[in-house]
Amino acid sequence: MAAVTSELIKELRERTAAGMLDCKKALTECDGDLDAAIDWLRKKGLSAAAKKSGRSATEGTITIEVSADSKKATISEVNCETDFVGQNENFIEFCASTTAHIHTSGIKSVDELMASTINGSAFSDHLSVTISKIGENIVVRRFAEVAVSENGAVSAYKHANGKIGVLVGAECDSAKTADAIAGVLKDIAMHAAAMNPSYLDETEIPQEDLDREVEVAKAQLEKEGKPQAMWDKIIPGKLVKFKKDNCLVDQQFVKDDKKTVKEALEAAAKAAGGTAKLTAYVRFEVGEGLEKKACDFASEVAAQLSK
Repeated sequence: MAAVTSELIKELRERTAAGMLDCKKALTECDGDLDAAIDWLRKKGLSAAAKKSGRSATEGTITIEVSADSKKATISEVNCETDFVGQNENFIEFCASTTAHIHTSGIKSVDELMASTINGSAFSDHLSVTISKIGENIVVRRFAEVAVSENGAVSAYKHANGKIGVLVGAECDSAKTADAIAGVLKDIAMHAAAMNPSYLDETEIPQEDLDREVEVAKAQLEKEGKPQAMWDKIIPGKLVKFKKDNCLVDQQFVKDDKKTVKEALEAAAKAAGGTAKLTAYVRFEVGEGLEKKACDFASEVAAQLSK
């Protein structure tokens, strides 16, 4: 067997634009034969996939998997380049199977996902073949899990267009109460999708976020001409409002604005003779925090037809 040198790997990567690890694997499988390794990569679809890997992927979909007993749920965001492909059946199926794989495998990071095996194949290979088949770069951007005890409940909501997904979890005094709050917990997930709270409660607010709000408040008060001697009395009130606006438990519940989300959950639990507390909240929105390129639908179609 010929030695697989770094020079060979470098040359194969330059000729195919495939990933470093894929090049090494190809050369190893082909006993160091460069031409055979190129064919190996092409057969696997890895060469074509690599050429797309540098392209911006800011569209995509949110997928959710919930266990039958409603004690655990997994949410993922998988990105592609265009909304056109984001609605493609093959892409949606890839997203669904990926989320199910994460859900059942206990995978905790994207690196673990890439190193895992799905349906007898390396997930990294599975991804590369899918990229080649669909014709766009695909990125498993992030995923999260919410799990509760036997006396808890998990609920999920995904907006019809697949662009927003929410998981919420609550712990209760009993399994009976957990069953009783299922409806309001679903409503809370829908509330969070619409109102986009940044945190579950004030304990989750990073100190740097509070510090930033203080600086913003100072700038506003200075612009308003308020004397600095009054700032220490005004700023605490502004922070209270910030927490109320941005913490899920403190927001006015969309379905009953006479109650906060926390109060609505507690009322539902009390009606069943028990207690409940929100303990987990995850909200994903496709592409949030990513720089999107402008592209209209007609351009997306034209781009697909040109491939």
